[in-house]
Amino acid sequence: PHCTSMACSSSFQYRSSDRDSLGLKQTDSRPKDLAEGRRIAEKVVNTFHTCQIPEVARLGRTLRRWKSAFLAYFTTGRSSNGGTEGVNGIIELHRRLARGYRNQHNYRLRMLLAADGLTP
Repeated sequence: PHCTSMACSSSFQYRSSDRDSLGLKQTDSRPKDLAEGRRIAEKVVNTFHTCQIPEVARLGRTLRRWKSAFLAYFTTGRSSNGGTEGVNGIIELHRRLARGYRNQHNYRLRMLLAADGLTP
């Protein structure tokens, strides 16, 4: 089944009629400013959950549950916790590899070294 909603078009690409209704040119690959991006994101949040494609509908339900956090990206100057999550991932990987550091000081130094917080 194919969803007829604008935000749920095939392969998540805008059809020409959708681009026209949003005032986007054919060559635009992303919104020009945060306000335009927020309008598009709100339309996605408000329409994806009704899509007939189960995976897209599920994504829509998830986005609706996280709507305030999802849309906060547009009111916080595009900030995210990506850097923090990246460092945490590195620490978790090295924590698993370290298996058995008994000395807390050495463990801390190992984590700082793994996260590039210390230079040898």
